[in-house]
This record gives sequence, structure tokens and C-alpha cells, in this order.
Amino acid sequence: MTEGLLGIHHVTAMTDDAKRNYEFFTEVLGMRLVKKTVNQDDIHTYHTFFADDVGSPGTDVTFFDFPNIPKGSPGTNSISRIGLRVPDDAALEYYLERFEEFDVKNDGIKEIFGKKVLPFEEADGQRYQLFSDEGDTGVAPGIPWKNGPVPEDKAIYGLGPIEITVSYFDEFKQILTGIYDMKPVLEEQNVTLFEVGEGGNGGQVILRKDESAPGRQGYGQVHHVSFRVKDHETIKKWEEKYNHNRMGHSGNVNRFYFEALYTRIGDILVEISTDGPGFMGDEPYETLGESLALPPFLESQREEIEAQIRPFDTKRS
Repeated sequence: MTEGLLGIHHVTAMTDDAKRNYEFFTEVLGMRLVKKTVNQDDIHTYHTFFADDVGSPGTDVTFFDFPNIPKGSPGTNSISRIGLRVPDDAALEYYLERFEEFDVKNDGIKEIFGKKVLPFEEADGQRYQLFSDEGDTGVAPGIPWKNGPVPEDKAIYGLGPIEITVSYFDEFKQILTGIYDMKPVLEEQNVTLFEVGEGGNGGQVILRKDESAPGRQGYGQVHHVSFRVKDHETIKKWEEKYNHNRMGHSGNVNRFYFEALYTRIGDILVEISTDGPGFMGDEPYETLGESLALPPFLESQREEIEAQIRPFDTKRS
């Protein structure tokens, strides 16, 4: 039997400007840049990781920097909104004031499935929502960035429910329950809330039905979502499970910071990632994300990569 998923691992989105995106995540949202590296499948472009204080699994939003691709458009058959967790309702009020100060487009505080949320957008149209953890139980949050611009008792400290919108709603539901062992916990018309692992905000997926025009991939859109598993042995069992169910997949990919396994559910790219080794092994805590980090298998190409990649300053120490 395959060991179950532990919750959300990370979400990867696309930006056309790594510097602007860095400033938004660190200065406005108050999340820590824990790794500035390159896209291992396109090594002359950045891959940045924003997370909690120590890059805990289940806390990071990552970005591919694609400055020359067209802007994406929202629509069905896409990962339509990234969820982020804050400690309580008071933190939502804090961010609402902060968004007004920094002129961040937002919809005000609302309620979804009995939880208070604050939907907002980045300048490129990337869509997010903050979830209040008040009364939440389940997957534990991370550690707020200790030296960030947001007070620790208000700061974002993990990933919240991920919203996926599809036209093939019933088929997607069957895969979430039958393959990924997710449990539907709340259902409304054309929307279902699923839980996985210990549940709560850190282990939930919101699945929406939408038969309108499909979204178009590009900057300002989400590339993929990843779910957590414990270790190498577990991810190999998931590879066997995919084979048994005749699901096409990437095979186990060693990303150095974690191992990864990719498959597609229709238009949605889904990754499974190991919790370790993590982001603390190759840089000191004090200077995480301040210089270009490369996994050992790319170190021999550092000179070439640094000559072609657009530099931007992330030093804070």
C-alpha cells in the first residue's frame, strides 16, 4: 500500500520579472527568499523559492522567471488561485491595511467554507488568497520569517488550500479520491473541498467546475502544484502506483533540494515531492537566498550560467 500524501508541498508559478516578484514577496507579503537558483530544465532562467523562516516543506511558493513569454490568462482547466496561511482573523485585517498601503489589488475579507479569506492579486495578475488559521486544525504551519517586515504574529507561514478549476469536474474528483486518497469534506454546487493527510488549511484542495474558456499558460499563471511525501522510499512507491494505474509520469527526478515525480491530470500538472533534504544544507541560515545557489550537478556550469542570467540583488544580511 502506498503511504498517503502529507499535505501541500509547494506551488510553482511563472513571472516575467524576478526582481519585481522578489520585492513583492519579501517587502509586501513578508515571505523569505530561501533559495535563488535556476530552473533545472532551462538553466539560464531563475527559479526562486519563497517560504517560511527555514524553508519548511508546505510553505513555499516558487517562481520560474520567463521574461519573454506572453502573459497568461485565467480560465478553466488551470490551477486558478494560490492559498497562503496566516495565524488568525486579526492577521487578515493587518494584511488588508497593508495591501491598501502598497496599492495591492484585493477583494476585501470574505468567507469561504466557513473560513475568513482575503483574495488579492500581484501586479502581473497572479491570483492568491490568504486563509485565516483561526480555529484551524490539521497540517502544522511553518515558522514566520524572523527578520521580515511583517510582525511574526501576523506573518504568512505556510501554504493554504489550492484552488483548481476544471471543465472535467467529475473525472477529476474520481482521480483525487481514487488515486490520491483525498476525502471530500464539504460540497456545494459545482465546488468540492478535499482534504489530504492531517487536513486543515495545509492539506486542502478546492476543486471548482467551470465550463467556460480554458485559461492560457504564461506569466501571471500557476505552472504546477506539488504534494508532500515523506522520503525516497515513499516516492518510489508512488511511481509504482502510477505504473499500476497506467498513468504517464516523469519517473523520479532528483532536484537536489527534494525528489520529484510529475504526472498530468488532463491539463493540470501535479507533482509529488519529498520533504527533504530541504534548503538548509548548502547555505548558512543567515544568508539564505542571497547568492545564486546551484546543485552540485550544475556547479561546473556556474561561469556560463552567471554570464547569461540577469543578476538582481537579494542581499539582506
